[in-house]
Amino acid sequence: MDEPTYLGGTDLAMNPVEVLLSALGGCLTISAAAFAPACNVRLLDFSVEVEGDLDLDGFLGKNPEVRKGFSHIRYRMYIKSDAPAGSVEKLVKMIEKNCPVSDTLKGVSISGDYQLEGVE
Repeated sequence: MDEPTYLGGTDLAMNPVEVLLSALGGCLTISAAAFAPACNVRLLDFSVEVEGDLDLDGFLGKNPEVRKGFSHIRYRMYIKSDAPAGSVEKLVKMIEKNCPVSDTLKGVSISGDYQLEGVE
């Protein structure tokens, strides 16, 4: 992982929030492949675009009122199939209901700790 140069990185790889969006897109895609047979949908092509709204003023401490993470995440699934529209709609509902990453982003309690490894 990396960060843009203006945040001290080299901008050669995705940053953590881009990885998060990528994880959502990947999970939606895998869910589509997993549930398509149960919905009698043959996927001829499937892709997803994911984007989110992130105000860096929160992360950088410039504005304590601004959320540090995404304020909104949007995705659009592009589905090519010869299945009836009703079957595709059933598939979309199954994807949205069962995608683990989407479920996680909807709200989960996060806790953590640390272990100090001293240098002698």
